[in-house]
Amino acid sequence: MEDLNIAKDLLKKKNYTLVVVKNSRVMFETNSQGVRGLLTAIEKIGKELKGSSAADKIIGEAAAHLLAYSKVIEVFALTLSQGGKSILEKNNISQEHEDLVPHILNLNETDLCPFEKLVTGCSNPEEAYEKLKMHMKKIIS
Repeated sequence: MEDLNIAKDLLKKKNYTLVVVKNSRVMFETNSQGVRGLLTAIEKIGKELKGSSAADKIIGEAAAHLLAYSKVIEVFALTLSQGGKSILEKNNISQEHEDLVPHILNLNETDLCPFEKLVTGCSNPEEAYEKLKMHMKKIIS
């Protein structure tokens, strides 16, 4: 719980979008939008994410799958979707949140977030990770 409090504190005070803490040490912090930050953390830190705590500005189904894939043990979200909450619970990830919403919307709030659409129907975190990773490669290319 101490790690989660450190992550939560930094998320709010420094206005980050994602902070990951393990053994009282900040492992990763970013201002990247969407799931880009989580994908970068997985790329850079990999298996070291196992057992860590994360504070994320927005956790929907896509982010929840990535957190489960990373074997994070506890999370805090400023905004958590009901689908994201369900995925976290299914993967035994302890969670706290400020706002619980039905869905994560796109920036214009006219439709579902494109990352949420991408992971719809994914049966496990590994499948979601592969889809999100491939999608991000297409965007960057």
